Amino acid sequence: MKDHAAMNTHIPLAERLRPQQLDDVVGQDHLLGPGQPLRRAIERGRVRSMILWGPPGSGKTTLARIIANAQEANFYGLSAVTAGVKEIRQVAREAREGQQRDGRPTILFLDEVHRLNKSQQDVLLPFVEDGTLVLIGATTENPSFEVNGALRSRSQLLVLKPLERHHILRLLKRAVSRNDLFEKSTVFTSEALEVIATWAGGDARRAFNTLELCALATDEEVVNKEVVARVLQVRGQAIDKGGEHFYNLISALHKSIRGGDPDAALYWLARLLLGGVDPMYVARRLVRIASEDVGLADPHALRLTIAARDAALFLGRPEGDLALAEVAIYLALAPKSNRVYRAWKEAQAAVENHPEAEVPLHLRNAPTGLMKRLGYGRAYAYYFDDPVGSARQHYLPEELREVGCYQPGDEGWERKLRDRLEQLAQARREARRTAVPRSPSREEER
Repeated sequence: MKDHAAMNTHIPLAERLRPQQLDDVVGQDHLLGPGQPLRRAIERGRVRSMILWGPPGSGKTTLARIIANAQEANFYGLSAVTAGVKEIRQVAREAREGQQRDGRPTILFLDEVHRLNKSQQDVLLPFVEDGTLVLIGATTENPSFEVNGALRSRSQLLVLKPLERHHILRLLKRAVSRNDLFEKSTVFTSEALEVIATWAGGDARRAFNTLELCALATDEEVVNKEVVARVLQVRGQAIDKGGEHFYNLISALHKSIRGGDPDAALYWLARLLLGGVDPMYVARRLVRIASEDVGLADPHALRLTIAARDAALFLGRPEGDLALAEVAIYLALAPKSNRVYRAWKEAQAAVENHPEAEVPLHLRNAPTGLMKRLGYGRAYAYYFDDPVGSARQHYLPEELREVGCYQPGDEGWERKLRDRLEQLAQARREARRTAVPRSPSREEER
């Protein structure tokens, strides 16, 4: 029997193929995999208010609807772009009436929740607090900055990850395996699906929209990668498979920048962008280069790369490509250091080797009298009151005091950091050499 909703071609393909149950969801295994707390809560119908933070097309709306179905809840969907206090209060009134009538909970899915101002967000608080509404807020922006603390404290924050390329490919193959989605019979080659999966950049909605566009925009029954490239209006060789060819180009871009060749960096960047790769994928790689290969040799590199990403997102294509080109040149010419990258690896290894190392007593906070009596915070030297004492004390657990994670290099700003690190080390050696046993103050004894 055919799915009549799926056959309704007036509805966007992404909406027609939206999963209706947990087992149909692809990706987000850290939240929805077997035994994960969120999955267990959904299966038991015990979901509470939450904020879903993730990129476009990662499944925020889908997850909200699946939760509503599992809860057998009344479901309201609003967008903070168009809705405000009036609409929220109306939903709350209907929720109370529904609870009195049939006892069913009400889920309010509020898309773009970060677009509500503080006073509008405050309107939600009493309804979430007393259970009138189970709020599922969705946002692409960092909730720490865009959602006020009172609302965050009443909601669980869940982070959705961009879908991996193999997730997108799986969704596309599932779609084209059906014969009731398009008005005419259309066959997609595996290479065409690979191109679309790469083009989507982790966004399932974008992948389905592209799939539908390719089916509608050509009279050919077989859609291959050349047809996809023509429909998407990409120039040069369309990036296929996201496999060897794709990763070879990404590798060439990365290594050209690392090697300080701006001309090569621009060429490989152009090959990627004109071949249809999502600019945000390229931007993410450039941000990685700024951290991994430039690091603190040029502290401005990361800031400028983030700015280029924002500019590319704001301007769109093709104007935004220029911002990525600008930062690719900057990164290629910047001094290089992988010492932050190496230091982070050392820190991770230290945690793996000493996962339960105790925080030294003098570094612990002591908000209660009991903690003070137990020695929390005792003999802590506040740098601005006692610079020498601050240099004398240790900041790592005893078994980790010989660990040296960060070793500055010789290029750019790290030369200054190396001198500064040596000055601090010398000050600590001198302070500890002349250390005098310190008696606790009366306040600390109390």
